Amino acid sequence: MKYPPEHHQEANFENILSLINSSPLATIISSLDDQIEASHTPLVYKKNAELGVLIGHLDKYNPQLNHFKKDHPVELIFHGPEVYISPAVYGTTQLPTWNYFKAHIKGVLTIEKDQEKVRQSLIDMTTFLEGDSPAYTLEKDNPRMARALDYIVGFHIKITHWEGKYKISQDKRKDDRERAKNAMIDAKSKSLDQIERLYQLHQTMKR
Repeated sequence: MKYPPEHHQEANFENILSLINSSPLATIISSLDDQIEASHTPLVYKKNAELGVLIGHLDKYNPQLNHFKKDHPVELIFHGPEVYISPAVYGTTQLPTWNYFKAHIKGVLTIEKDQEKVRQSLIDMTTFLEGDSPAYTLEKDNPRMARALDYIVGFHIKITHWEGKYKISQDKRKDDRERAKNAMIDAKSKSLDQIERLYQLHQTMKR
């Protein structure tokens, strides 16, 4: 039997890009000499004649950088909305499950040696993340950025393969698919309470 099921696979690369642009915080996974490392960092997509590249930055003390002395294969996971689906959600008899939108990207990471390009990539990323109505503009002569550049390693990842893993009750009846969609929307609105609880827990542990 084929895995994952074909109906859970996203076939349109433009939909993958939509997920990447709306949820740019990626998990970067790499392996070297049987040592696996993972980091979380936002990545910005840049189009080219092929599948495009993803541009990002890591702290120079991040141990994962030891994997990247040469062009190195990496796998990325972009995490879209997700939710537990209770059988009570459906109008038919089902089992508990978890619905999600994920994008898996494979590529080759290259360290950027030109500090001016790293500076510009920080500006470009800020512009992208601020969105259409920016509340902040990162200026090229920002003195804090100038100092931080000594501690930032820029890189780009050439995309070589992509896969969309969209498990959203595609194999259910139309009315059940709608119920599952609404359950995900409801869970998103309730996530504010979870954020508050996590912040409170973190502050308690720091005392």
